[in-house]
Amino acid sequence: MEKTKSSLMNTYNRFPVKVDQAKGSYIRDADGKEYLDFTAGIATCNLGHVPDAVENAVSRQLQNVWHCSNLYQIGPQQELADLLTDYSCMNQVFFCNSGAEANEAAIKLVRAYNSNNKTIAAFHQSFHGRTMATLSATGQEKLHTGFKPLVEGFTFLTYNHFDSLYWLKENPPAAVMLELVQGEGGVIPAEENWINELVQICKDEGILVVIDEVQTGMGRTGTLFAYEQYGFEPDIITLAKGLGSGFPVGAMLAKEEVADAFQPGSHASTFGGNPLASAAGVSTISEIVRLNILDNCMEMSEKLFTGLKQLQDEYSQIKSIRGKGLLIGIVVEGAAVDLVTAAIGKNLLLTAAGQNVVRLVPPLIITENDVLLFFERFRMVLKLVNPAMTKYCD
Repeated sequence: MEKTKSSLMNTYNRFPVKVDQAKGSYIRDADGKEYLDFTAGIATCNLGHVPDAVENAVSRQLQNVWHCSNLYQIGPQQELADLLTDYSCMNQVFFCNSGAEANEAAIKLVRAYNSNNKTIAAFHQSFHGRTMATLSATGQEKLHTGFKPLVEGFTFLTYNHFDSLYWLKENPPAAVMLELVQGEGGVIPAEENWINELVQICKDEGILVVIDEVQTGMGRTGTLFAYEQYGFEPDIITLAKGLGSGFPVGAMLAKEEVADAFQPGSHASTFGGNPLASAAGVSTISEIVRLNILDNCMEMSEKLFTGLKQLQDEYSQIKSIRGKGLLIGIVVEGAAVDLVTAAIGKNLLLTAAGQNVVRLVPPLIITENDVLLFFERFRMVLKLVNPAMTKYCD
């Protein structure tokens, strides 16, 4: 039978770029055209594409064992768990394959820990995944359309609003679940005074604090975990994306007294923490530390923020710039996807976060030359999409 359309389900609006090769901060399409990649697989390839150390670690593991199931002890998995607990305030780790699975595990752990109160407070504009439970924890109505009834037990508060904190005092849930930078919601960082008061209320009321670090973790914001910048210790954190340099691996980390709510049979994952993914994770964390990637992240972040503020003075279509580290949102006049689409024609890969936010999530290894090239190409994009909004002729 002749096919009339793609055999892939229509779940993505794919751009006309067929990725053929990738290395560092650049990818090459099937026609040999090279692009500066400021998407990094959507905040995933933090060490750049195909980092040598991770490639070598996975190659070595390929010669030994690929999969054996979690019925047996897996050396690289234990090593990765040790690294994660050594570098965080957490005590134990559950491994899975994605951010959604990590958040799903966190939701189950909260319910297992608190037998009397199953309510989790999340926030409007949040994003925690697309499984039924994580979708139910996601505060974006547009993503709920067509999938109701959702999983019960979630209530939504307003991010960065102190009225939400008053609600917590009056109606203590079992847990609060949030991102410290709302990624898909528009790259919105948590305000320090607000998060400090939220954490204090949770401490006073016995509310667990669950921090979704799927996008912010592994150095993306300038520290290995974003919570470190706010000066508190959560009860649970979730990771994925940058943890495996592109290999599918997710993790839920918890304090020991919370983690003890899970016992054999409480939760499981066939492929979670498999030898290949764990080897990639061990090498990824080791390289972030060895190469001082966090310092480079903050240095390049400063250069990007400075340059973007200068562009804002020149182009009225840029309304504001926000974010942390190398998770940056450019709020624009009009549809962000128009700029993202135009950028492809200028050999620059960007992504959108909501209707009017262009999101920059380059590899954390970018150089000053990469930053200069970004501005050269992005300036051309701004002129191309809406030249009438240029404030100054140049």
